[in-house]
Amino acid sequence: MTPIVKLLRAAEWAQFQATRVFAGSADDLRDGYIHISTPEQAPGTLAKWFAGEAGVVALTLDADALGPALKWEESRGGQLFPHLYRNLLLSDIMQISQIN
Repeated sequence: MTPIVKLLRAAEWAQFQATRVFAGSADDLRDGYIHISTPEQAPGTLAKWFAGEAGVVALTLDADALGPALKWEESRGGQLFPHLYRNLLLSDIMQISQIN
């Protein structure tokens, strides 16, 4: 298993739970893929994009199980980030952690 992390705002997580499918945040939809981080990148993503947000949830996913829809692409600081080119499903989640 190769763990990767999707951070969600409280409202995004509530909607995901209700519909069982997550097409992405406004940023994800704009960019055409779901932004994900490695466990090492997640703190930087949290600080940059979720500062001051309450109720942030971290979803741990298995990169290996996401198949060819997951691409590793250069992003912030030249690092390779996982980007998912399909909807995220509740069944993709391995672990759920409340951040704050």
